[in-house]
Parts: sequence; structure tokens; C-alpha cells
Amino acid sequence: MSEAASESRTNATEYTVSEISGALKRTVEDVFGNVRVRGEISGYRGPHSSGHAYFALKDDRARLDAVVWKGTMSRLKFRPEEGMEVIATGKLTTYPGKSNYQIVIDNLEPAGVGALMALLEERKRRLQGEGLFDAGRKRRLPFMPRVIGVVTSPTGSVIRDIIHRIKDRFPLHVLVWPVRVQGETSGVEVTNAVAGFNALAWDGAIQRPDLLIVARGGGSLEDLWGFNDEALARAVAASGIPVISAVGHETDWTLIDLVADVRAPTPTGAAEIAVPVKADLEATLASLGARLKAAVLRNFERKRQAARAAARALPSPDQLLALPRRRLDEATSRLGRGLMVSTERKRARFVAVKLTPTMLSQRIAEARRTNERNLLRAQGALRALARARRAELNRAADQLPKCARASLQRHRQQLALLQGRITIEPTARRQRVQRDFLAALTRRGTQAVLIRLERLRGRIVQADRLMATLSHKAVLARGFALVKDADGAVIKQAADVASGMALSLEFADGTADAVATSGAARPKPAAKPSAKTPVAKSREPGNQGSLF
Repeated sequence: MSEAASESRTNATEYTVSEISGALKRTVEDVFGNVRVRGEISGYRGPHSSGHAYFALKDDRARLDAVVWKGTMSRLKFRPEEGMEVIATGKLTTYPGKSNYQIVIDNLEPAGVGALMALLEERKRRLQGEGLFDAGRKRRLPFMPRVIGVVTSPTGSVIRDIIHRIKDRFPLHVLVWPVRVQGETSGVEVTNAVAGFNALAWDGAIQRPDLLIVARGGGSLEDLWGFNDEALARAVAASGIPVISAVGHETDWTLIDLVADVRAPTPTGAAEIAVPVKADLEATLASLGARLKAAVLRNFERKRQAARAAARALPSPDQLLALPRRRLDEATSRLGRGLMVSTERKRARFVAVKLTPTMLSQRIAEARRTNERNLLRAQGALRALARARRAELNRAADQLPKCARASLQRHRQQLALLQGRITIEPTARRQRVQRDFLAALTRRGTQAVLIRLERLRGRIVQADRLMATLSHKAVLARGFALVKDADGAVIKQAADVASGMALSLEFADGTADAVATSGAARPKPAAKPSAKTPVAKSREPGNQGSLF
């Protein structure tokens, strides 16, 4: 019995682990070579560094591992996201290394429109929570942009409609950034286009646009899904250039419509929003110009009428100048008489002074004597003061060593008493201290003498200036001459001059000898003035005639 049981066990075929794993792999792949599996994405963390994506599909009762290879990942119409319900198409296979099975996905699509709408609503709530839809962060569009950037397909009818509408309304420069507007790469291309326009420099070879238009024609939710990309919404929100969203028809809404600064119902409407009508602007400018011209003319007319009214209220020039003209005539008539009266007054004052050469000579002689006395007194006083100061300085210099030694000895004794002992300084040090003290006193005495001498010198200079002012030489410099006889005595009167008398004439620049040709004589009576000869008073000896 035991031998039969042993033979039955040995009749079973033996397989290796690899053979079993390979058989299972072939069976699963043959039976489930092409399947469609509906489930919720779980454990998705994005593509691996190799480019492959690993996650799981699950429902309420089971879980299925899934993998998307790198080549398939780039062909997907949308990116997988955690918690998204999808329909995966592919084949089942096993992984012998872990004795489990998985689905290799060839295609991935949302599980109906409801799933896409749920995903869109979830993105909308997240972006709205971050404040990207707030009206306060949106900017005003430029009224008249110089350059407009358009992000759209270069081959569709959208770009032709936009360019045609801009050309009709307000022709300007349009830059087109070609992108795909449908498919799995459309969102990335539009995002790069918005970032590329913002990266342009204002003064570069390609001028940076003042306004951006992101446009696309209408379509289903799947067709417009690229414009619901979260990265595109954030790029539009961060754009430094105002953005107009013109995606789909008026009833179509995408995330970019909520983030953009302005949403246009159609691409043609975006062109109408972007630029004004040039003809309307020209008509408005013409109307405003006409109104301005009419207002200026009316203002000028009002000013002219006001000026005319003011002119009528003002008196005429003759009336304004009548009174000043009369005062001028009266002053002119009184001018001649006033000049004659003033001349007579000046003549009377001049005669009353009796300015004569004799009087000038007397005053000059008195001033000279006074100056000489003052000079002699000043010189004597200066010499006496210098002698007294020198004697005082000599006495002080004689007494200075004694006083210095006594003072030094006294201070040394006081210092020794304070210290409780008497210290006798070395002789050389004591002599050096005395010598320094005596030198300091000598410098102070010399400085005091110099200061005193400088003050006396200044007083002498002032006295000299006063003497020069009162000297007769200043009078000679004005054209007068000093007459002296042969002995050098000053001749003050004409009566002292005799015929043939030798005279010495002193001028400002020297002296000259002269001989008198006649003596003093009585003046002849003045001739009777004629009508053509000016009247002049007679000159008596010692007097000066009138200057008038």
C-alpha cells in the first residue's frame, strides 16, 4: 500500500519556479491580451526618473498594479492625477520577481465627461483658494497698444480673423507664437509661449508686446482640455503683460478664462477689445479739435470785448498827460529864474567867505608851525619813553637773576618742608632751570618792548599823515606857487614886491628863480561892461575876484 502511494506521487510532473512563472505569464497574456479596466488611480507620484509611471487602479473591493512605459506616457492625451477615475486600455501580464500581476497601459482616458468636470472643479477650487481669480489682481488693458502678441495655431482661421479684425479697426504690429491648440502637448506649448513673450526685452530685436491674446476656436471639453492645464493658468496669472483669453465660443469656459485679465467671447471679440477703432478716434479728435478751436475763439472774443469795455472807461492819453504836461511847462518857466537866483546866492556866499591867497598862506603857515611843534614833541616824547622803557628793562634785567634765584630757593624750601626733608638739587640742574626762567622773562620783556614801539610807530605815522595833509605842499600840488625873496622869507602881499627884486618861486615839483618887472601899483578902474563882454568885479590887492 505504501509502495503504491509512493509511485502515485512520483507520477506528477515536476516544474521549476521559472517554468511555472512563465506558464502563468503566457496564460495571462493570451487570455487578457487586450482589456479595458475602469478604476480610480491610486498611489500616483508622477513619472519615475526613467520616464515610466507606476501606480495602481482600484475599486471598492480590489486593487490592480499598473505601469505606463515612457513611450506611451508621451502619447497620452492628459496626465494622470491622484484619485482620478479612468478607463485604462492595455494587457495584463505578470511580474515573476514578485509573483504578482499588473496591467501595462497603452491608452488612458477619463471615465466620462463627469470625471473631467470633477477634475476641473477641483483645480478651480484650488486656484481660487490661492486668489488667482480675484478681480483685484487683474490689470487694465492698454488703450492703444503698439505691439500685440497672439498665441494660437498659425494654420487655423482664428489667426486670420484676429489679424483681419485688427487691420480693419487699428492697424498695428502683430507677433504670432505658433502652438498646438489641441492634444496632450497643447497646454505645455501655450505655457511656454506666454513665458516666452514675457521674456522678451522692451528694446530688443523683437519688441516685447504690450498685450497678449490666447485664442482658439470652439470644441468639446476634451478638445479644450489643454487650456485647463494648471501650469498654464499659473503662467497667465504671473504674466507681466496683460492677457486676453479668447478660447472657444461664448458658452465655453476654461481655467485660463478665469485667470486672464479679460475674457473675450470669441477670438474676433478679443481683437475688438484689444484695439479701438481708428476712424472713431480720428473723428473724436477732429470733434474735440473743433470744439477746442471754437472755445479758444470765444475766449479771445470775450477778452477782446472786455478790453474794449475797459478802454472806453479809461480817459484818453491827452487827458492823462494834460496835468503832467502843465506841471512840466510851469517848471520850465520857473527854471531860468531859479538858476539866476541860485547863482546869485552862491556868489554871495563865496564873496562872504573872502577866500584870498594871503588867508590861505596864513592858514598854511599856522598849520606848518603846529605840525612842526607836534612832530618835535612826538619825537621827544618817543625818545624819552624809549629811554625810560630801556632803563626799566635794564633794571629788571639786573634784578631778574636775583629774584629768580630767591624765588627758586623759596619754592625749593617750601617743597622740602612739605616732603619732610630738604633736598639740594644739583648745581647744573639748578642753573639750567634758572637759565630757562631768565630766557622766558627776557623773551616776554623783548616782546613787550616791540609791542610798545609798534604802537608809538603807529602814532608817529598818523602824525606824519596829518602833517602832510596840513602842509603847504598839498596846496602847491593843486597849482599854486609860494613866493619867497632872496633871503627865503615868504612874500605874503603884492606891496612887498619892488621892481627888479629877485624872487624864488616854489612849485610842487621844484623851485624857479624870477625877477619882478614892476612894483605894486593901484589897480585901474574897471572898464564899462559892454553888451558882448561879461561883467567881472575888480580885483583889489590881496583879494580874489568872483568866479562867476
